[in-house]
Amino acid sequence: MTAPPLATLINELTKLPGVGAKSASRIAYHILKRTAGEAEALAAAILEVKSKIFRCSTCNNMTDVDPCAICGDPRRDPAIICVVEEAFNIATIEQTRDFRGVFHVLLGALSPLKGIGPQDIDVGGLLRRVQGGGVREVIIATNPNVEGEATALYLAQQLRPFGVRTTRLAFGLPVGGDLEYADQVTMAKALEGRREI
Repeated sequence: MTAPPLATLINELTKLPGVGAKSASRIAYHILKRTAGEAEALAAAILEVKSKIFRCSTCNNMTDVDPCAICGDPRRDPAIICVVEEAFNIATIEQTRDFRGVFHVLLGALSPLKGIGPQDIDVGGLLRRVQGGGVREVIIATNPNVEGEATALYLAQQLRPFGVRTTRLAFGLPVGGDLEYADQVTMAKALEGRREI
């Protein structure tokens, strides 16, 4: 028997991605152990992010200024656009410190089985940016799954009439990995993406 306020908190926490009932319960009990001030700070941070964070009008990144820090950075090359599915994918690419272009967040991926079509993601915003001129390359960095592949193929088809170079991130074997542990799809992608040395 769980007290109703605790049950409500656990229920709300299970709505977070990757948080099951057990994890939600552990988080809820952890919050109970914290001081009231720490719990209030967490609640305030959640409310603040909901009230102050919005999508960049250029790229759909999550930001508190418009345009976002990436779109507004004069050191960035706006002629190279990296297309990702979700705003949190940007952090992974930014960690490399190798990409100096800008981004476009699609806000999802095509998934006919889930009823998600081109009208449900921001393909139009990307096409308007390319149509505006000055774009040399669009790098498609969607996830290496069925939905990501379908989205990449659709984007390549939509971008073809603009004559802009369209590339896809390479996939395959991880650095430091052993061949014996590679699955069939990973090995096929590694063979497909091979290059001369």
